[in-house]
Amino acid sequence: MIFDPLYLLFVLPGLGLSLWASARVKSSFKKYSKVRTARGLTGAEAAKVLLTGAGITNVKIVRSQGMLSDHYNPVSKTLALSESVHGSDSVAAVGVATHEAGHAIQHAQHYAPLWVRSALVPTANVGSSIGYFVMMIGMFMASTNMVLVGAVLFSAVLLFQVVTLPVEFNASNRAKALVVEHGIVTAQERKGVDAVLNAAALTYVAAAVSTLLTLLYFLWRSGLIGGRR
Repeated sequence: MIFDPLYLLFVLPGLGLSLWASARVKSSFKKYSKVRTARGLTGAEAAKVLLTGAGITNVKIVRSQGMLSDHYNPVSKTLALSESVHGSDSVAAVGVATHEAGHAIQHAQHYAPLWVRSALVPTANVGSSIGYFVMMIGMFMASTNMVLVGAVLFSAVLLFQVVTLPVEFNASNRAKALVVEHGIVTAQERKGVDAVLNAAALTYVAAAVSTLLTLLYFLWRSGLIGGRR
């Protein structure tokens, strides 16, 4: 397939946003990893405070390998915190750990968007693995029907990412409020927590924008939304 310069016009904004968001996450985490909280709770201890405060006693907090590999697994009810978060008492560590605890609280309280996102995982996995390639093959074969099939599959990825946004923002908002409510950080330290979590949230926005622009390119180029084939 001959390279299409128009493709760059569609994907570069999303790529640029993704790189910028990633840089902000690393910069914010690095900055506030050097700032210790006055109370001195580690990330694991801060997460435990939030879980206990929400009446959650069946979630296990464990260490995980990798930089910022922190996540909550609703199936095993495990909150995995990376080495730089689990045992650190920095503002950055507390922010990340309590954000993940926010997901555990969402799960316990049956937060609807979280359940919708979980239900979309299988479909999104299929869409991400073959949707893009089906669209490319459709373009190569000049088959709008095949492009449309690929677009439908790839749209599952976009839907998953869109649903992810309220899930992530809600978890961060819970963390921001609860860390002060439970006395984990001071009002001044809360600014650092906000900076780290706001930067992390941008990565999810960037991912959704990138997927949307990629989808629009194929629909436009195939003539499905008014562009020339």
